[in-house]
Amino acid sequence: MKSPYGLQIIENCLSCPLHRDKVFCDLTPEAKATLASISSTATYPKGAVLFVEGQASRGIFVVCSGRVKLTMSSAQGKSLILRICEAGEVIGLPGTISGEPYEATAEVLEPSQTNFIGREPLLRFLKTHGEAALRVAEVLSRICHSTYQEVRNVGLSYSAAGKLAQFLLMLQVQNDSPSGLDRAQLTLTHEEIAEKIGATRETVTRTFTSLKQQHLLEVHGATIVIKNRTALQELAQS
Repeated sequence: MKSPYGLQIIENCLSCPLHRDKVFCDLTPEAKATLASISSTATYPKGAVLFVEGQASRGIFVVCSGRVKLTMSSAQGKSLILRICEAGEVIGLPGTISGEPYEATAEVLEPSQTNFIGREPLLRFLKTHGEAALRVAEVLSRICHSTYQEVRNVGLSYSAAGKLAQFLLMLQVQNDSPSGLDRAQLTLTHEEIAEKIGATRETVTRTFTSLKQQHLLEVHGATIVIKNRTALQELAQS
């Protein structure tokens, strides 16, 4: 079934064609059936906000399709992107499990479908399905590790070039490049990258130009080609 936003609606977890190794995507049929019974599906346009930082945690959102951006903001209005969540990922998990407010603001980057699961039904589900509870523990551990890495990248890199180099080195590399060079898809704008690394858009644009002039990378539309990974790694330590 198509939604008003052109999405192919996934009716429930049992019929989901997107088999991913994510927290709730590879459970037993029994667990998936229980999960489907406590989930509610909704579609959102680009720019929709699922929840805001500091709001009381009422449950989690499982991204079925599309992408969602998690950001934190200062009192002065400066934003920092924590994560870009893809299909299969869970949003709002730390606050929902702990009972603390949502730790970030979740904004839809493109038309998306999510499944919402309220806090109390989720906790009951995890108590009776040990495999899912273990998956949740693994996800929370990865979130913690990723947060440590982000703090290192933003807080311990002394230059904007070093921060951008760190960001580029963490991109998912394609393995089918005929040239043998590392290629990756860049799905964020310069402004969003700036929010990700704690810089300004102008600085990101200027640094990209400098890296291209130094022949460290090439940019072809949304594709990044890393021509000198060693030099980029050295720059990341600056």
